[in-house]
Amino acid sequence: MADRPTEAPREGATVLPDPGSEPHDSSRTHVTGRSEYVDDRPLMRGELVCGLVYSPYARARLVKLDLTAACAVPGVACAITAADVARNAWGSIFVEQPILVEQEAQHAGEVVAVLAAESREALAKALRRVHAEWEELPAIRTIDEAIAAASFIGVERTIARGDATAALAAAPHRLSGTLVIEAADHFYLESHAAVAYPRADGPIEVHSSTQHPTETQHVVADALGLPFHEVVCIARRLGGGFGGKETQAAPIAALAALVAKRTGRPARLVLSKDDDMIVTGKRNPFQIRYEVGFDGAGMLLALDAQLHSDGGAYADLSTAIMERALLHCDNAYFVPNVRVRGQVCRTNHHPHTAFRGFGGPKGVALIESIIEDVARTVGCDALDVRRRNVYRPGHDVTHFGQKIEDNCLPALFESLESRCEYRARREAIRSSNAAGTGPLRGLSMTAVKFGIAFTTRFLNQANALVNVHRDGTVQVSTGAVEMGQGVNTRIAAIVAERFGIAIDAVRVMTTSTEKNANTSPTAASAGTDLNGAAAAKACEAITRRLGHLANHLRGLPADRWPSRTAGLGTAPEFVVPEGPPPSPVRFERGAVIVEADGGDAFEIPLPRLLGEAYLSRISICDYGHFATPNLGFDKEKGQGRAFLYFSQGVAASEVEIDRRTGEVKVRRVDLLMDLGRPVNHALDMGQVTGGFVQGMGWVTTEHLFYDDHGLLVSHSPSTYKIPSVQDTPRIFNTDLVFNERNTANIRGTKASGEPPLLLSLSVWTAIRDAVMSERERLRGELELVPIAIPATAERILRAIERETFAAIEAR
Repeated sequence: MADRPTEAPREGATVLPDPGSEPHDSSRTHVTGRSEYVDDRPLMRGELVCGLVYSPYARARLVKLDLTAACAVPGVACAITAADVARNAWGSIFVEQPILVEQEAQHAGEVVAVLAAESREALAKALRRVHAEWEELPAIRTIDEAIAAASFIGVERTIARGDATAALAAAPHRLSGTLVIEAADHFYLESHAAVAYPRADGPIEVHSSTQHPTETQHVVADALGLPFHEVVCIARRLGGGFGGKETQAAPIAALAALVAKRTGRPARLVLSKDDDMIVTGKRNPFQIRYEVGFDGAGMLLALDAQLHSDGGAYADLSTAIMERALLHCDNAYFVPNVRVRGQVCRTNHHPHTAFRGFGGPKGVALIESIIEDVARTVGCDALDVRRRNVYRPGHDVTHFGQKIEDNCLPALFESLESRCEYRARREAIRSSNAAGTGPLRGLSMTAVKFGIAFTTRFLNQANALVNVHRDGTVQVSTGAVEMGQGVNTRIAAIVAERFGIAIDAVRVMTTSTEKNANTSPTAASAGTDLNGAAAAKACEAITRRLGHLANHLRGLPADRWPSRTAGLGTAPEFVVPEGPPPSPVRFERGAVIVEADGGDAFEIPLPRLLGEAYLSRISICDYGHFATPNLGFDKEKGQGRAFLYFSQGVAASEVEIDRRTGEVKVRRVDLLMDLGRPVNHALDMGQVTGGFVQGMGWVTTEHLFYDDHGLLVSHSPSTYKIPSVQDTPRIFNTDLVFNERNTANIRGTKASGEPPLLLSLSVWTAIRDAVMSERERLRGELELVPIAIPATAERILRAIERETFAAIEAR
């Protein structure tokens, strides 16, 4: 998809490629196996490998920890415990979580000690010789137990509009229910990893698989008792993150750094997949009780919902996740009277954390499930109910008071309904299911309206350093972390466009707190939005100066240019004035062009102009800082402009269920998204399809199991089922709408990282559609069947054969 007119290139000019066709900047090194991740860094002389000792119980008192035998193993260099930590507390919102347990573990997998050895063999032997005695204590394992014990994190939050109580009382129809959404693991391919290097003069350099280098830098510094400037955190690339490395990478890096500081030797801590899954938090489980009021046509009149989430043992980001869940309870639909309340529960699970979509999927799951039930209750197709309630002119203000600008939702529904032949397929599925022969099928179309921005205002900022070299090449440093999503490629494209050069003339440098300090995490789908805008601001400062110089050179004889006079000092030096250049300047195809009034334009190759700028002592480097404008969400009132804009989309999913086993196959998915004017169409398509498939795993197969002591037992691919190529939709039609109306964001683009994952809920609602159709066939009457997320084969079979399973369990 080209976003500029095509034209014949000038003689000798650099031909710029279509911005939608550029490959991921690491694609070649990925496929050739040369991409370097943290654990690919070559071992240095004297480097130590580290391993963790952690609690096997959800809650337990550490009676005795004897590391004597472990430390006696040849090759073991040291053991680190809580006594070695200068500041044994960290946390992104509430500083309450220890780096290492002192006396009482609050979740299974909580680390009590780190061992460091010269070889993996010595480390494994030492870990087996650790002697730890625990007194298991009563633990809170469920949301209901936390509610009964009033075990909470933070305060209850409320977002409201109108009078939900009165509107419910007056509504012609009402439904109530409970939606259960369980946890899911991030399952990034690269586990948490960090290597810490002690430098000769005191500082510590940490290479970490982190989405938030600044927070990692600060947590490491605090744990070591160092000022921030004595720690540098570097993140070259991540082998996946999905939110799981936004906060929880920091203590892993701190543990490696503690060993490095103690021994004066490099220290490497790379978790196995088993340890990673046991130790780290997941997507927050939710339990939502709700009541909805509606009329005979399925128009929503009121919604009252109480959301409880399992935050785990410590706060992490759970209160912010709950806030976003509350903000997305409307999703794509206008509800005139709303009261949604949210409370995070403190349990004895690993502290749950950010996950692609943050809390948004929970709120969207709620309203999409409700619409399915409303439609069946009033005897309408669920798509009709969605289209009647979708945000539209006159009904385009959210329950938190933000007007939806550039609303594409009605058009997206209309377009996809036609594209996917929804009506004909719906009728065919209805007839097939009624016959009761062959596989059971379901069809559902859901939407997403995902707000883009951090709801904590100060996080919406970024900085960038742009260094232009005299040969016309550019180095860019930002706080964005490349974790597979292509943020480096997008930023390079933005910078290349500003200077009118080929994208391969731009190098995005490794992310480091040494060059970009006080950065926000690469999260909230805002990596390109923030860091790309900061880089663009730095480019604008440089191009303004170059534009002035080009205007100046246009009026000078060639023998008076700095390249002819600077060495001799025979001409006055040019001082760049304030404001824009007197004549418009274009940067394109490797040249700088000054437009002329009625005459020939002045053109100079960019490298030539850069050389003249250097000789004129004009800076061709700059630092840009960007703060997202027009945000104003009052967290106490639950009202205001929480987001810069909304990424929007719709998806129709058709599923097939084996009546005997409950196995689900996704027959077809049709997906349509508005992402504005993509910086890179191919990368956005990758994000859309990848996010959807990841979400499919969350809503169908990814089920976590814990033993009686609270220790995760499904901690590997053999026991935790992520989607494989065999699970992808048999037919997968994906397209983007080219939308010129989005002026809120840089280049008119919209974020693609998180929003498509929420469209995978169409698979879950299609499963419910199929199950409820089968129940109606078997019983001859309407039955609204709740199914928890994930809708595993067992849960589906139990929902279809409720009486059979009840009889078996009653024996």
